[in-house]
Amino acid sequence: MQYRPYGNNGTDLSIVAFAGIVVKDETAEDSSRYVSWAIDQGINYFDVAPGYGNAQNMLGPALEQYRNDVFLACKTKFRTGPEARADLENSLKLLRTDHFDLYQMHAMTTQEDLEVASGPGGALETIVKARDEGLVKHVGFSVHSVEVAVELMSRFDFDSVLFPVNFTTWFEARFGQGIMDEAEQRGVARLALKGAAHHALEDRNHQIREKTWYAPIEDRGLMKLALRWTLSQPITAAIPPGDPELWQMAVEVAQDFTPITPEEEQILRENAKGRTPLFELAQT
Repeated sequence: MQYRPYGNNGTDLSIVAFAGIVVKDETAEDSSRYVSWAIDQGINYFDVAPGYGNAQNMLGPALEQYRNDVFLACKTKFRTGPEARADLENSLKLLRTDHFDLYQMHAMTTQEDLEVASGPGGALETIVKARDEGLVKHVGFSVHSVEVAVELMSRFDFDSVLFPVNFTTWFEARFGQGIMDEAEQRGVARLALKGAAHHALEDRNHQIREKTWYAPIEDRGLMKLALRWTLSQPITAAIPPGDPELWQMAVEVAQDFTPITPEEEQILRENAKGRTPLFELAQT
């Protein structure tokens, strides 16, 4: 497993993460098996959220014996301070830890998300207070809007931003470059979502895999190209799909990562043509 710096504080993360949704609705035995396998593969970056069903309940006991050796990231979808605080405390309890290495405002998307969460009495204020108390080491956010991401980074000195870095969405919608550029300029660490996604589904009610709302890449060769493209961007790490089989495949193909070549990138450009991107730039 390769590792890259998370910021400038001496912390190095595995280039692929453990996607917490992997253990959603799994048995305790299988959850422990997945976590142990991840540790054996050299993964030290674990990501989870309350929005992933019972993933926190399953991950807490499975990860407990390894907690001191991993970087644990969690999130809250609540935008107001009191709700975010309650969410944080509940997550700490379920995940059997006394702190999170990274705590993030989850899925920041709309102008209302931005104003409420970053305003007086909002989630950001509460997370910063939790950092001062030692409950949180680093402050970040995940985002589905370039405009919201850029504005948030202008309002606060975040440690990291988690956002889609996906070849189809990048080439077909130009989504992601604006976030990447702004974060790099400000020294904000970049964490990637959806590196092994293929394209958006026309109907989310007809999912291909239970734990992916998009069409995932199921071909091993294409997944390797897609993840190599994502990991060739100026990012620290990528979070693979939440489907257990696809997550394991992603970890395996990332083990011998080498930067993508121009010829290989052209293959992905051609593959992306006509596909529906996962996210779009705001229309102006």
